[in-house]
Amino acid sequence: MILWQIWLSCHYKNMSDVITTKVTEGGRIVIPAKMRKALGMEVGKNVTLTLGDEGIRISTRENALRRIRELMKDKIDPNRSIVDELIRERREEAANG
Repeated sequence: MILWQIWLSCHYKNMSDVITTKVTEGGRIVIPAKMRKALGMEVGKNVTLTLGDEGIRISTRENALRRIRELMKDKIDPNRSIVDELIRERREEAANG
């Protein structure tokens, strides 16, 4: 248990952000209210689970989209409309049969 606490303290600056919980029947875990509120998670809202080397990342779709936009901001011209391009491509495909 001490090694676990050392690992946590090395990876998290604010230990108050670290909560220990149990996996219950059916693989359920409880996300504490403080964390749900901080992430904007509400009852019935979809979340995204991402498996990585460090574990599972849980986020709302809005937060996931925000991260994607941040990662892509330097790669996509802000004056370019991907939606308009998609519509144009679909119309060309439909016209060409």
